[in-house]
Amino acid sequence: MCGIAGWINYRDDLTDKEHIVERMHQVMEPRGPDADGCYLSRHAALGHRRLIVVDPAGGAQPMIRQNKGETYVLVYNGELYNTEEIRAQLESIGYSFSGHSDTEVLLLSYIAWGAQCLQRLNGIFAFAVWEEKGQKLFMARDRLGVKPLFFTETDSSFIFASELKGLLQHPAVTPRLDAEGLAEILVMAPSRTPGHGVFKGVKELKPGHYLQLDKKGGCRQLKYWSLESMPHQDDLDTTVETVRYLVQDAVKRQLVADVPVATFLSGGLDSSALTAIAASHFAKKGIAPLHSYSVDYADNDKYFQSSTFQPNADAPWVELVSQKVGTTHHYNFLQIPQLAHSLHEALLARDLPGMADVDSSLLMFCREVKKDVTVVLSGECADEVFGGYPWFTRQEELFAPSFPWIRNVEERMKLFSAGLVAAVKPADYVRERYNDALREVPRLPGESKTEARMREMFYLNITRFMPTLLDRKDRMSMAVGLEARVPFCDHRLVEYVWNIPWSMKHYNNMEKGILRLALAGIVPDEVLNRKKSPYPKTHHPQYLELVSRGVKRILDDSTAPLHQLVNAEAVRTFINSEGAAANFPWFGQLMGGPQLLAYFIQLNYWLREYGVEIEV
Repeated sequence: MCGIAGWINYRDDLTDKEHIVERMHQVMEPRGPDADGCYLSRHAALGHRRLIVVDPAGGAQPMIRQNKGETYVLVYNGELYNTEEIRAQLESIGYSFSGHSDTEVLLLSYIAWGAQCLQRLNGIFAFAVWEEKGQKLFMARDRLGVKPLFFTETDSSFIFASELKGLLQHPAVTPRLDAEGLAEILVMAPSRTPGHGVFKGVKELKPGHYLQLDKKGGCRQLKYWSLESMPHQDDLDTTVETVRYLVQDAVKRQLVADVPVATFLSGGLDSSALTAIAASHFAKKGIAPLHSYSVDYADNDKYFQSSTFQPNADAPWVELVSQKVGTTHHYNFLQIPQLAHSLHEALLARDLPGMADVDSSLLMFCREVKKDVTVVLSGECADEVFGGYPWFTRQEELFAPSFPWIRNVEERMKLFSAGLVAAVKPADYVRERYNDALREVPRLPGESKTEARMREMFYLNITRFMPTLLDRKDRMSMAVGLEARVPFCDHRLVEYVWNIPWSMKHYNNMEKGILRLALAGIVPDEVLNRKKSPYPKTHHPQYLELVSRGVKRILDDSTAPLHQLVNAEAVRTFINSEGAAANFPWFGQLMGGPQLLAYFIQLNYWLREYGVEIEV
């Protein structure tokens, strides 16, 4: 994986502006600690930071190729999983290669097929190609948005980067929040509306979209992929076999690398499946045993509290799976003070207030794993694709007229400034974003009310909730130079499962029932019947104590920028009230009162560290 940045300006000469684009890509050094490069011409400046995974010698960037009088320059962040198939297609029509990198395959694919190359790619990517003679820029992002890409336009410039921190290194970009940006931070967060860059004037290239820029036509964004609804024709046995094949094939494709590959293992269905398939593949290839990694918290065995969302602890299941499939397993235990102290670092990795300790724990975990390997496979997205969350089955959440993971909005807004809430109009904002999402749903005529609603819920999860977890995984892993691959995001699998009816997906009234059938004989039987358990969180009361003290210190500081946003007395009351801070669900499954307080800590640090200006 890598970090990319660029600046296009049709009016000014950029040949003496290398120091600016260098700042843009160097600030993303953790994404690509192994090498860097820069391309400069009169109207284009492109920068790249590289994490070497495939072809150390032949994959250097920016990559430049000549063809029929045109010079093509590529900067690319991502990984292709069908490199060899595309290489063979290109060789059959006369193209030759100097190395074996997917970077070269991607660039020649664009040269050969233009925007149509996107239909052939299986992978995760965000890339930009500059055509020097034609003075054109082409940018694209993978179908499900695994890899990030932000951009902004000024009077004369088009500026892009993998991360917001890269954009903010350009002197023309200011971290400014208007009412809409505040609504994203205070109401939608830690999720984001697709395409929204939070800061005023900053946009995110949406998943499944590409962008074309030229002097005459300006900037145009076009969709190249979306989910398509159609009747599911396969019977149960065929559906099970197809899902099994697609999952296995996705995992095997994503094991390809010139560096060590491992898996994250929680003992749940999803990570156990990836680990079992990878371990079997390693054994057949005669590769040394697969290494697997898990994370937990100090003293969680003492303080664990079973809940609907988190019915049991992971540790016994991790050990069971590791022993049965034959991995060399590594346990990582995080200390609670470290978890709280890493909130600032996690914010710097994400560039926005995020999932609090759910982010910082992953960051610390990835840092430990990076000491041994460069690539990991992770089980994200199976719940969104197959229907694993409680809100797929709880009627009051399934048919609620809003996003089921954005919770207690009205109560939460009492903690913020009344004037700010009046300007942001939180209830209206959430409703508008929710209705926007529903208007996008590809309908299937003739579906029952239940099946139609399930299709809506899957669409909401894939396009609105899943990106939050993908953002988290990308930023926390890339912040330490670890490449995290997500096989359940293989677009072929997502497309196929999208049209499987709910009655099959929920086979035997089990969450992800069809996936459990498909994985029979692959994962241990005990795991097939295990109730879903999400990413582990700390249950230690020390964490609530630490973040409570942290917020109080901020409130005691009259210069703290958080005072611009919150009702200080309401926050103090929230902290001091019996049980309120400990039991206040506000986002998804994992984020309650302690995470809300941690979010306030991140928010204050973000406003100060990034110099955020508020226009409201």
